[in-house]
Amino acid sequence: MPRPTKSRSQKAGLPPGSLVHIGEKLSETTKVTLLDYDGDHYLEKNIDHIEELRAFMDRQTVSWVHIEGIHDTRVLEQLGDVFGLHPLILEDILNTDQRPKMQDMGDYIFIVLKRFCNTCDEHSDITAEQVSVILGPKYVISFQERKEALLDPIRERIKTSKGRIRKTGADYLAYAIIDMILDSYFGILETLGEKIEIEEEALVNNPAQSTLRAIQHLKRDMIFLRKSIWPLRESISALERSESPLIQDATGIYLKDIYDHAIQIIDTVETYREMLSGMIDIYLSSLSNRMNQVMKVLTIIATIFIPLTFLAGVYGMNFKHFPELEWHWGYLLFWIISMTIAVVMLILFKRKKWL
Repeated sequence: MPRPTKSRSQKAGLPPGSLVHIGEKLSETTKVTLLDYDGDHYLEKNIDHIEELRAFMDRQTVSWVHIEGIHDTRVLEQLGDVFGLHPLILEDILNTDQRPKMQDMGDYIFIVLKRFCNTCDEHSDITAEQVSVILGPKYVISFQERKEALLDPIRERIKTSKGRIRKTGADYLAYAIIDMILDSYFGILETLGEKIEIEEEALVNNPAQSTLRAIQHLKRDMIFLRKSIWPLRESISALERSESPLIQDATGIYLKDIYDHAIQIIDTVETYREMLSGMIDIYLSSLSNRMNQVMKVLTIIATIFIPLTFLAGVYGMNFKHFPELEWHWGYLLFWIISMTIAVVMLILFKRKKWL
């Protein structure tokens, strides 16, 4: 099961809100970019100093601040000063083993999501990174642990003014980010579904220890997915029902759509978990049936040899006066009787369908 490389124990004794990065450092540097736009205006630039963002706070445009690499606590502390973020929110951003959640802080909404790796091979675990989103009145701040092209389609839509994203507010941008992450789950589930089909076919044709290991591996992946997806449903539901002025009524229908996507993802995960549990039962039943077949063959062989062993035991006794010892055809008669007994028993087993 994937687990954080750093534990919470390093924060023991520190006051609440202490900025300590918990998790693996997935990016060498911290990069801050800004997209500022409205229906007629578009600006994209790299931010070298966080104080540059103050100039965009009073504008009527939508500002999207994206941070790649969250290990630099100094950058997050400066962001907190500029946008008035609570220290506990910054602490949750740095703690990368958070469960998905939504917190309405009044002036802004804080959302934690999980982004799963979709390039894992058949021998590796599913890996996840934390994506945090802060929705403000005219801004969205997103945090990713690594440099990745996940949100590039949204940037392209803003740049080329495709769809309605340039005509809407920051709440629609936050929706688009959440929707993009949820859509990536379907690719993960499709890959896992193909692996389940392969192992199911192997289970029917030739179950082996490797098949059981693969099934157990897939089951751990499903538990890991379920652990992250179930809280996500609650978070999206809370966001949909929120009466925050930061979310416009027109965006509500889009939030309902991603809630439906979350339900569909959960149903798929639960279906796969049940299939994998059933496959383990089939594997154990298959092993039991194979053992029963082996035991049946051995039992039949032993049953056939019981009377033969009796005859061989009788005529193997060392008594001096054995009437049959002086018979000319005694040895041949012994084999004829033995083979007749074996053949008769085989015919009897066949008629009773024991063979």
